[in-house]
Amino acid sequence: MSYDELRPVIERLDEIRNTLDKKYLNRYLSLNKVSQLTSLSISTIRRAIHKGSLKSSKRTGKILCLESDIRKWISG
Repeated sequence: MSYDELRPVIERLDEIRNTLDKKYLNRYLSLNKVSQLTSLSISTIRRAIHKGSLKSSKRTGKILCLESDIRKWISG
């Protein structure tokens, strides 16, 4: 097979990978997982949530943060 014949397959695989990457970044993490991911203390994370610089959800009765929000917060 030539590259031109494989091009549509390669493009479709790239689309699938991008879709999977977006799902991975949009999972909810507990404060403990956020602490492990960022190497920051839980109190530092709670302070950022309280100040409003890190978004969180308390719908389930537990503080959860989207991984994409955490990465935005870390990168500034």
